[in-house]
Amino acid sequence: MIRVGIVGFDTSHVVQFTRRLNHVDIEEEQWVDGAEIVAGFPGTSKITESEQVAEYTQQLADYGVEIVDAPEDLLGEIDAVMVEFQSGHDHLEAARPFIEAGLPTYVDKPFTCSGADARALVDLGAEHNVPLFSSSSLRYGLEVQQLKADADTVGEVVGAMAYSPASLHPENPGLFHYGIHGVETLYALMGRGCEEVWCVYEAGAEVSVGRWNDERIGSLRGTREGAHAYGFTAWCENEVRSSSIDASFIYRELLKKIVGMFESGQAPLDIEETVEIVAFIEAAAKSAQLQGQRTRLFD
Repeated sequence: MIRVGIVGFDTSHVVQFTRRLNHVDIEEEQWVDGAEIVAGFPGTSKITESEQVAEYTQQLADYGVEIVDAPEDLLGEIDAVMVEFQSGHDHLEAARPFIEAGLPTYVDKPFTCSGADARALVDLGAEHNVPLFSSSSLRYGLEVQQLKADADTVGEVVGAMAYSPASLHPENPGLFHYGIHGVETLYALMGRGCEEVWCVYEAGAEVSVGRWNDERIGSLRGTREGAHAYGFTAWCENEVRSSSIDASFIYRELLKKIVGMFESGQAPLDIEETVEIVAFIEAAAKSAQLQGQRTRLFD
């Protein structure tokens, strides 16, 4: 059994992930085998109230997770780590001691809030030969996975539109905070290769349109007013498929990928796609500031 540590307790993910990996307080169909949360460092949050962090900490303690006083106290006690702080600005330094110790590392979304931090994290992982993975759980929604499984029937995706809530927080600016769910869905469908973005931004919503290097077009609608949902439309060679995404099993499906990496030492997603997602979000924010002007991801 792989022993996993958690760093950062300011998100409900720490409770939801522990329930599924440790097989506690949740129905069996949600269980994921092969790893167990054994210890964690709560830390402090720039986003979540301290009372909520304390509540999550107590829940994990009640599940039998050891609570430590410093991140370094986890070293020697775990085989892999999950960095769960909500602030993407904290992820590089939070992950550093574990990558330097050679531990497979999952970094929750957003991977980082800047291209510079994203590249630094990737370079650090490469330097220490550590598998590194970051993703929204929406990437592994059953409906998204089904479309990819049906590739022989539907053909290649020639364009896509994804949508998700996109609430804002200054600590994770623009789409980094919650709109990243929709960006991850879009990239799950389209893959790498976006070169430039146009963004139309209003208080209640924003729409970012990307042009890929093979002339495909993908778009994201992030919502802040009205009804909210997760979903996509994919224009494929042989079929147009539209689907909402049921969030019931997205944590289970993501955890399967995380545990698979912990077991195999191989990340399930090319980390360069994650770097491009960071660049997409930065470019969308810049385009919004420039009243929708075309903005390149990488200059």
